[in-house]
Amino acid sequence: MGFIFWNTEYVQELEAFQMESKETQAKQKKEQLFMKSKHGATRISAETQKQSDAFAADYMAFLNASKTEREAAKNAAALLEGKGFVPFTPDMQLKAGDKIYVNNRGKAIIAAVIGTAPITEGVRLCAAHIDSPRLDMKQNPLYEDHELAMFKTHYYGGIKKYQWTTIPLSLHGVVVKADGTSVEVNIGEDAGDPVFCVTDLLPHLAPQQMKRPATEIVRGEELNLLVGSMPFNKDEESEQVKLNILNILHEKYGMTETDFLSAELEAVPAFPVRELGFDRSMIGGYGHDDRVCAYPALRALLDCETPVHTAVTILTDKEETGSDGNTGLCSSYLPYFLEDLADCFGAKGRHVMHASQCLSADVNAAFDPTFPDVMEQKNCAYLNHGVCVTKFTGARGKSGTSDASAEFVGTIRRVLDEGDVVWQTGELGKVDAGGGGTVAAYIANLDIDTIDVGVPVLSMHAPFEVVSKLDVYMTYRAFCTFIAS
Repeated sequence: MGFIFWNTEYVQELEAFQMESKETQAKQKKEQLFMKSKHGATRISAETQKQSDAFAADYMAFLNASKTEREAAKNAAALLEGKGFVPFTPDMQLKAGDKIYVNNRGKAIIAAVIGTAPITEGVRLCAAHIDSPRLDMKQNPLYEDHELAMFKTHYYGGIKKYQWTTIPLSLHGVVVKADGTSVEVNIGEDAGDPVFCVTDLLPHLAPQQMKRPATEIVRGEELNLLVGSMPFNKDEESEQVKLNILNILHEKYGMTETDFLSAELEAVPAFPVRELGFDRSMIGGYGHDDRVCAYPALRALLDCETPVHTAVTILTDKEETGSDGNTGLCSSYLPYFLEDLADCFGAKGRHVMHASQCLSADVNAAFDPTFPDVMEQKNCAYLNHGVCVTKFTGARGKSGTSDASAEFVGTIRRVLDEGDVVWQTGELGKVDAGGGGTVAAYIANLDIDTIDVGVPVLSMHAPFEVVSKLDVYMTYRAFCTFIAS
């Protein structure tokens, strides 16, 4: 029998090589098989970062000028007309490259660029909402109490009511007077304007208030807007402060107290949108939900030339209160538009809708490390990880959602990957932790393939929400890629 003498160092090197080889194989397999979600900044070029910053500046300017649904619709219409879009009328003669739009009562916009493919192949639809949580004035808002003039409000949308106290508020909207003329109101945005506020108790006198449930720390009927404190003159008449406010409004707008009955006045945060963080990587301000998706969807259409499939962008109203009403997507103005558009080409609207695809452009909640318990961290959205694709929303067993099909999710995956879009998936919190809905269900109910795609937001529905510049830009990229598909 012979003997083989092994060199100890050789054996150790061989074992180390075999171990390294296994680790390399495992690493390669993980690269191949594992799903990765990385900070978007590690995945984009310096040039893309510059484009992201430039797009954020444009978005911030739009948001500062569009604090209500009326202002957003007005500014969107101006941008569309500047790019050659013309008002749409039924039976128009349309061809590839034509640009059309519809202004629905000054609160919602539908715009389209006609594609080269037959309309029967469907449209590429991006749908966002331009209303945001706020304080609406009641129909009879003005009263005086202990020589202070106040406006009664009714909050709009889902808010934490205590967040709306002791912050500067501006007043926006329209007043339709008894003679039928209307005047626009915008007070509190310019540097020389006065602002308004909802007052709150000082901590020294608030022990009983602080024992209330969080939902009632400030009650709905306590969201009263402070609007004045000086009397009209030195006469002994009652309600002199109220009279003084009405006199100011009469001199400025020609209105009387009865004109409040036909007015829509909204109190919104008076401060401008700002860059946030030492690195200026985020945007803080009011109205991100959902104008942070509405503006990218609008810009994607504005920057579109002649797509293959007709591209349609809808900026809708009333989403925060359930999408009811004739400017919300529970109404018929979208299917009516698509039917009229189909008629222009001798097609049936239902055939067009069946072949269409939609990105419901709405925000999702971003993971907040201060409040991690409400999120399931393997299935939530993160700031700076790109646009978020949300297969379903809803609550309590997916109630109130369309739940996109696997086939359509697969289609959107390919579109985003081919467009080099940084994207992620997410759902709105843990199962049974809460939930929410979007317009996706109402569009899907028209027999249109629909999925939610939008920007992750911190502090959603607060007067000061936070988004990432990178995520905003990737949302724009996602819409551009989708309408070009």
